[in-house]
Amino acid sequence: MRALPVGDDALLLEVASGAEARALHAELVRRRAEGTLTVREIVPAARTVLLDGLDDPARRAAELTAAPVPKVPPRAGEAVELPVRYDGPDLTAVAAYWQVPEHEVARIHAGTEFTVAFCGFAPGFGYLTGLPEHRHVPRRATPRTAVPAGAVALAGPYTGVYPRSSPGGWQLIGTTDAVLWDHARVPAALLAPGTRVRFVPVEDA
Repeated sequence: MRALPVGDDALLLEVASGAEARALHAELVRRRAEGTLTVREIVPAARTVLLDGLDDPARRAAELTAAPVPKVPPRAGEAVELPVRYDGPDLTAVAAYWQVPEHEVARIHAGTEFTVAFCGFAPGFGYLTGLPEHRHVPRRATPRTAVPAGAVALAGPYTGVYPRSSPGGWQLIGTTDAVLWDHARVPAALLAPGTRVRFVPVEDA
């Protein structure tokens, strides 16, 4: 693990993999909850965790880098279920990448339990991991100028759901009516780092 100073009161902790970043994030959240870590924000990313608002970053950097990266904790809590229609325009392309019939894409994807590794890109957008490496797919060669809200998409090792219409280059395999971000809801984001997620196939009425 590397600890890089960020400004006067923050540290960026860099680890070797996404799994290590998830484990480190879970451990830091646990320490904050028990009162042994005083920090304003804990922000995970693909292979880093940002600690913002530390009172003594140098001391914390020495403590954290001296200890091994914690093991990935077991998944806890009930999974969030997202209803999805597997009707995306890139379903044929993903089936070709996976070398399966189109209906198998839905079965494989819905049969996978995902975990939110981190959030970003847009409010409410979670980067979900869980697909094995041989199911990873590339981004589209030409991004779309507008992807509709609720689009369920794949890119690299991640699954994501677009919380609002925006440009995007991910492979679109389905659609959900779930509201990923609602500023009137507490919390506003449906998905948070560490959340377990399952996609449940539905048919149009």
